[in-house]
This record gives sequence, C-alpha cells and structure tokens, in this order.
Amino acid sequence: MASLQRIRNHGALLIAIVGLAMLAFILGDFLNSGSSFFNRSRENVGVIEGQKIHYTEYEAAKDQLTEVYKIESGRSDFDEDMSAQIRNQVWNMLMMDYTLRAQAKAIGMDVTVDELSELCIGENPHQIIRGRRAFYDENGQFSRDAVKNLISAINDGSDDAEQNANLQQAKTYWLYWEKVVRISHLQEKYTALLQHLLKANSLDAQFAFDAREKGVSAEFVAQPYFSIADSLVSYSESDIKKLYKQHLSQYKQTPNRAIKYIAFDIVPSEEDFKAAQDLLTNLQEEFRTTDDISLVVNTNSDIMYDGRDYSEETVPAQYKEFAFAKGAKAGDCTEILFENNTYSMARLMQTGYSLPDSVELKAIVEGGEDQELGWFKATDLPKNIAEPAFTGKRGTRFTVAQGMGEQTYEIMEQSKPTPKVKLAILAREVSPSSKTYSIIYNRAKQFIVDNPNAESLEAAAQEAGIAVVPQYNLTANTDKVGQLKNSRPIVRWAFEVKEGKVSDVFECGQQFIVAALTEVNDGEYRSLESVRPELAYEATNNAKSAYIKKQLKDAKTLEEAAEILKQPVQSIERVSLADNRFGNAGMEPAVIGKTLAIGENALSEPIQGNTGVFVVRTGAANNAADAFDADAEKAQLAARYAYLPYQAMQLIEDKAEVTDNRANFQ
Repeated sequence: MASLQRIRNHGALLIAIVGLAMLAFILGDFLNSGSSFFNRSRENVGVIEGQKIHYTEYEAAKDQLTEVYKIESGRSDFDEDMSAQIRNQVWNMLMMDYTLRAQAKAIGMDVTVDELSELCIGENPHQIIRGRRAFYDENGQFSRDAVKNLISAINDGSDDAEQNANLQQAKTYWLYWEKVVRISHLQEKYTALLQHLLKANSLDAQFAFDAREKGVSAEFVAQPYFSIADSLVSYSESDIKKLYKQHLSQYKQTPNRAIKYIAFDIVPSEEDFKAAQDLLTNLQEEFRTTDDISLVVNTNSDIMYDGRDYSEETVPAQYKEFAFAKGAKAGDCTEILFENNTYSMARLMQTGYSLPDSVELKAIVEGGEDQELGWFKATDLPKNIAEPAFTGKRGTRFTVAQGMGEQTYEIMEQSKPTPKVKLAILAREVSPSSKTYSIIYNRAKQFIVDNPNAESLEAAAQEAGIAVVPQYNLTANTDKVGQLKNSRPIVRWAFEVKEGKVSDVFECGQQFIVAALTEVNDGEYRSLESVRPELAYEATNNAKSAYIKKQLKDAKTLEEAAEILKQPVQSIERVSLADNRFGNAGMEPAVIGKTLAIGENALSEPIQGNTGVFVVRTGAANNAADAFDADAEKAQLAARYAYLPYQAMQLIEDKAEVTDNRANFQ
C-alpha cells in the first residue's frame, strides 16, 4: 500500500517520464523505419534544377557510356584518365539534359516521339547517327538499312545466350545515341528560337554605323605607369579593401584545397638487381638445353613463349642481329643481356623459313552474305586463327572453334613471304622486392613521425634534398593530383582534415606520397589575402595615376603636358567607337570613349588608362564617306549575334541550381 501511495504522490512525474520514454520509442521506431528515406537522400549524386540524380542513375549512365566507348574504340582496358573522362562526360550530359529540359519545359518546347524517330531512322537521320561507324557499309558509307537492321534485331531478341548478350550490348549502344540525339536536337531547337529572337533593328544598325563611321583625329601624350618608381607612391589598406569589394564578383570560387607533397620513388635496390641477375644465371644452362622451352620460359619469364613468328621488323631490336645472322641455327643462344632495367637472354628455336607479314581474310557465312574482314598481321589475330591463316595458301579455307560454335575463314590474299624465326626469350625486369618496398615505405612513414605538421615537413624535405611539390585548387571532384597515378584518395583526405595536417603514406603508382594541407578555401569568394598581389598592383597604378595627374594640374596645353612629363606628342589619324586600340598605346577603351566625348578641337583632362595616364587633344571630325545601308548593317550585326545563343546555353548551366555530391561517391 505504501508503494502504491508513493506512486500516486509522484503520478505527474511518472506520467512525464513514461511520456518521454514512449516518445523516444516512437522516434526510434520512426527513424529506423524511415532509415530508407534518409539513406535515399544520402544516395543522391546531386540535384539539378530540382531533379534528384540517384546513385543508380549515375552509375547506369557511366556503365552505358563505358559500353559505348568499348564498342567505338574496340578497347576494354580503360586507364584512370579515361575513367575520369567518362565520369565527367556523364555529369556534363546530365547537366545539359536537366537544365535544358527545365528551360524548354517553361516555354512548352520538347522533342516528340515522332520527331525522335524521324531523326534516328527517318529518310535523313541526324548527323550524330550518320557519324557512327557502326552503321557504315562495306564501302565506308552510312547505311540507313544498317540502323534499321540493328533496331529490328534488338526488338526481336534471341534464344541463344551469347547472341542475346551481344544484342543487349547493342541495345545499350543504341539507347545512348538516341538519348544524345534527343538532347542535341532540343538544344538546336532552343538555340534556333534564340537566334530568331536576337534580331538587329534599325536603331541598332544606325548606332553600329555611326560608331564605325564617325571619328576624329587626335594627338596625345602618355605617361606609362612603369616609368614611375613604386617608391614614389603609396596606398593604404583601406584602398586594398575597397578594390577587393569592387571586384568581389570576379573572385567567386568552388571550395578548394592547396597541398604540398613529397615523393619517395619505389625503385629496385642493388639486392633486387643482383637477385634478377642471379635468377637468369642459375637458369642459363637449363634454358640452353631444355627440350621443354615453354615450361622454363613461361614459368620464369616476363615474355611468354607462344611460338610466334618474328620478322626483322617485329623481333626485339637487341636480338635482331643475333636472330637473323648468317649461319644462325636452331639452338643458338645469347649471353645474358641487360637493357632498360631488364636482364634477358634469347634462344633460337626455328629459322630458315618464310611466311607472309599480313593476310586478307573473309568470314564465310552459311546461308548469308560472306563478309570481307580486311588485312591482318599475325599479332592482330588469336593464335588459332593466325596459324592457319599465315601457313595456308591463298584461296584455302579453314575452320576454327569460336565461342560455342565454329567459324570458317577464307584466305583471300597474302603479302610476299619474308624470312621468319621463332625465338624464346627469358626476360626478367628488375622490380622492387617486398623487402625494398618495406624499406622505402618505412622511410616515408618515419618522415611523417619526425615532421607532424606542414611547416616542419617542408623544412625537413628541403634539408634532405627532397623536392616539395605544390598543388593548388583541388576541388572535391578533382580526379587526381597533378600527374600522380591513383591519387584520388589524397583529394578525399584533403577535404577531411584541418589546415596544416600531414597525411599518412599514399601509394600512387611507383611512388609513396606524403602530403601536407596548406590551404583550406571554403568561402564563396577567394579571400582578400589570396588576391592581395593583384589588388596591390592595381592600387599601385591608381596611386601612380594620382601622382601623374598632380604633376599635370597646371598644364593648359598638350605641349605643356608633354614638357612636364618629358614625353613626345603622338598622333592618331582617326579615332572611332568601333576601335579596339588607341593608336600604338594598345587596348584603352576609357581613353577612346573620353576622346570622342569631348568633341572636336578640344583638350581632355588627364585620363587614367590601363597602361598609363593620357592627355588628348582632338582635331577636326574625320568621318568615313561610306553610305548607310541598313540591311548590310543588320546582316553584320546578325553575324556578331550568332554566338550568343550558344553562350546562353552555357549561362543556363552556370546559373542553374545545382548540388554536386559526386565527391561522396568517388
């Protein structure tokens, strides 16, 4: 009963506690059940004009473009730079697609299904489709039938697993170019509309004509800024801050980092060279005498023995004289050679025979049209095709296993036979051993321990004679640091730590890298300190301008100004608003404008220009005698306006609302 009474006495408190517990339970359940919502937001690669780009969409686009590159290039081994190019191209395409569609939607513009069909498979396909070599015929000309056949095959599918896989790859290829055509045509329609809207009227034509035709003759005196010693002028910190504020819009930036790094090259030690040489020395006798050369070579060499035929053009240069020497015979061997960090020796397996250097083949298609494949060298073909193709005679056919079936080829033509040899090469490139690798790694690691901040790292590196390499303007999406291979992890690290920190050891190709973060620039604009040198240059010229103008305060004529400045009087036959340059003084738009503003036969006040201070005296009007032709002026203006629609497309992307989270997924 006492316990029950205590509960009653503290009822309000218990209700509050139970309420909080229930709230915590409910919130916990909501957060757990809603975790997919939060995860989805974290899986967005970016947002473009309100459209969320999910990671799966981005990856699918990357995979699609990768397949396109494979088909068009015939390659599948893409390096780091190519992979980065694909990622950037995908993002740029997404940017163009979503920003352009947003603008087009606002005015009711689109590419219809019928339009797209006509552009892809119509009587006159879009140039993007016409430019694909995959749709060329045997004469190297675009074939509309090839496009239709591909689409028909994709739609029909196949029961054969291998053929179906090929059709899926073809579908990926086709859908990519269909998408590119849609985006490209929408851009063409949008820019065509802008070009139609950007027309010059009669007032524009008259102004352009007057700017070019109306002018005056002029004389001037100029005092260049460089002729005034910096020590004669000064400026204040407030001058710098004022200029910074004036130019602030020019200093917009993407958040970026600056680092300095040192490199420890991963190179073989003397022990590694000796080990490679000893290996070949120990194998030398067996290599010379073995009956199973494939086993000895393919177990120990960097160059596999596959019985290939070498000509004088294809044999490694250091073995040419040996392999094709007069009197050379099977079984001859070289001594151990050393070249390009590689120990090697060669054994002549067969000589005294000749084969063609290249063959022309045709694929025989049962029930269909045979396909001429073109000319091939032996290295262009798999061994099971190359061997019968090069040893057979012109006009003969041979059949080889290919995939899950067989393929028959015909030898259409062969080049003239030339001497060949079979050569077994036992080669070992000297590479760092695990022991060497560890020694170099530990040296880099110790450098970090001894120098835990940016200042000490740089000082110690300079003392040790190690180059300190600066790298600026690394953004969150920078793919690599300078030319360092596999250096994307350094960029990620730079955005995770504080300024002054020293990194752990990064392995970048054949180098260990230690980096120090020297600058963190996260503001919307570059800092005043980062642009101080250019502001100081401008402030100095402003001060020099004031200094020169003060000297000229009593000058009443151009000749007096010339006497004061000790500068010659120069003349210009004609100055007009259409001019880009003021005589031989260079680009001086302010001087040109003020010269024309004072009218005829007048003397200007001292004018502050880009390169110095000018005093100008105008003469009589010097107008051109051309007659005004409104249509001709409008045509010239239209030519000038032609680039504006394309500039507008770039402006649309620049002004788009974009959140770029790609750095979280790279």
